[in-house]
Amino acid sequence: MEGIDWQRMFVGDEPPIFLLEIVIRTIVIYSYTLILLRLLGSRAIGQLSTVEFLLVIALGSAVGDAMFYPEVPLVHSLLVVTVVVVANKLIDLGIARSKSIEHVIDGKPEQAVLNGVVCLPFLDSSSLGTSELFQELREKGVRQLGEVEHAIVEADGVLTVFEALRPRPGLPIVPPWEIERPAEVDRRSTDQFLSCMHCGHTSTDRSTDKCTHCGHDRWAKAIVTGSGEH
Repeated sequence: MEGIDWQRMFVGDEPPIFLLEIVIRTIVIYSYTLILLRLLGSRAIGQLSTVEFLLVIALGSAVGDAMFYPEVPLVHSLLVVTVVVVANKLIDLGIARSKSIEHVIDGKPEQAVLNGVVCLPFLDSSSLGTSELFQELREKGVRQLGEVEHAIVEADGVLTVFEALRPRPGLPIVPPWEIERPAEVDRRSTDQFLSCMHCGHTSTDRSTDKCTHCGHDRWAKAIVTGSGEH
């Protein structure tokens, strides 16, 4: 019966210069993954910050491979773990000392709804689609956009909603449009409050078919809800 090959277990058969290659490989993969996670946005990784999520998956892979695969030397795995932890510590220090670095790594809050209207920068961004926005608003008991004073997508992807003290007429989001889409209304045919079906801007102005906020031309009848109804 052969004994334990301690050299193979801890060091492997590669030359010492291979340790430097491991450091370079780890830094390249770590940086590339960090960039991809930032492009995906915070919502793709849930409640964890980008750095925390990357730390979990990087350490999980480095530790797991060394546990299960005999051809992975322990020293190589320990080196990967060390590089990952040091990199995360350096990023944490950078985030603590610089708001710019914090915004680059973790992102920053984004105004989604202001006074019952979906903000134009939000409509042009890819952080959250309007269908997802309406879904999350419904989950918080919102029936129409006029009930919302502020809706903010936080840096961690969570939607924070502040309801208006006095709800105004607004675009209905209940039931979900996938179930029953609001009927389109000719803006020039009525003096009722109508809401733009793209951004939720609500008015009785019949001078133009175009929304003065976003430029779209499809309108639905606005609904009114009381402050205590949800």
